[in-house]
Amino acid sequence: MTSQPTPAASMAPAVPPVAPPPYAIRLSIDHQDGPRDRVTSFFRIFYVIPIAIVLAAISGGSWFSDSSDQWSIVLGGGTGVLFLAPLLLIVFRQKYPRWWFDFSLQLMRFEARVGSYLLLLRDEYPSTDEEQSVHLDADYPDVQRDLDRWAPLYKWLLAIPHYVVLAFLWIGVIIVTIVGWFAILFTGKQPRGIFDYTVGVMRWTYRVIAYAFLLNTDKYPPFEMA
Repeated sequence: MTSQPTPAASMAPAVPPVAPPPYAIRLSIDHQDGPRDRVTSFFRIFYVIPIAIVLAAISGGSWFSDSSDQWSIVLGGGTGVLFLAPLLLIVFRQKYPRWWFDFSLQLMRFEARVGSYLLLLRDEYPSTDEEQSVHLDADYPDVQRDLDRWAPLYKWLLAIPHYVVLAFLWIGVIIVTIVGWFAILFTGKQPRGIFDYTVGVMRWTYRVIAYAFLLNTDKYPPFEMA
């Protein structure tokens, strides 16, 4: 005789799977549907120069010297503001002034808009202050609760494997951007795979920046683009 499930067991609610918490920095870019602007795409390297000069003036000149590399905002002239000062305050006083964090976040947002324009992900000219279609958000940390005060001294070193992998991935971004440039000129569209790959590499890059330089999280970044 087959046993029947008890009423209590049959009425037990299913437990939904627990989603992992969102990472401390998040990037998304709206995909541009419809035909692309062939003219601005063809001259994109020249169109981006004025806004790149503005960004270079804010970030210390490093972005303009290597505009294909998302690391420039933290490895160039602006590093003293974006990295060194918060590092010293976290280590010695366990503080992270909100205005320093907000400045760093706004600068990264501006840089992401310029990078998205240069990499042909969007056609609208990047704004200096409006979010437009590039969405970059980061969590402000509770230093005493969420951060190890000594970790900023060595996190940049632990991220070396990411630097190596990202160096190759950014070479891939340059190659697919060139392919996408030709695709836009001849078909008026950028292949969705190129868009997804480029956004994925940017997203991975910003996670490493958040861990090693923005210093708003001690969670080691995953080796993934999602």
